[in-house]
Amino acid sequence: MLDRDLAELYEVETKQLKRAVRRNIDRFPSDFMFELTKSELESWRYQFGTTKGEIKGLRYKPMAFTEQGIAMLSSVLRSKRAIHVNIQIMRAFNNLRKMIVTHEDLKNKIEGMEKKYDKQFRIVFEAITKLIAEDEKPKKKIGYIKERKSEYGKKSRKN
Repeated sequence: MLDRDLAELYEVETKQLKRAVRRNIDRFPSDFMFELTKSELESWRYQFGTTKGEIKGLRYKPMAFTEQGIAMLSSVLRSKRAIHVNIQIMRAFNNLRKMIVTHEDLKNKIEGMEKKYDKQFRIVFEAITKLIAEDEKPKKKIGYIKERKSEYGKKSRKN
């Protein structure tokens, strides 16, 4: 999550949140918090359709926090609101994790069914392919064979 979104949730100004993080920077290693690069900022802007006006107000690169970084924020901000919001965010992450596991189980079941039915369908497709191959063989024509006109009425001459 970005610093400005967290500041809004914690009901503090973004600069206060950043100041608290910078004072306790040892608590925020790179896998807890990082600053967006210029290219990431541009990508973010295009992805979410933010205008240049919204970006112009940024003097510093936004900070992005991982789940662990958000957990660490409550100890840095030290307010009842921060603790309450942190609990809500952690619950949201847990629910998200449960959904991912549920979807993973569903994905595995579908893959198992695909493998099981793939063998059966392969047999059906092979049979269909054989039938199509038989249809492609040249068929004998049905009907009368036309003879050339020149052969009609010719008498065989014996010399």
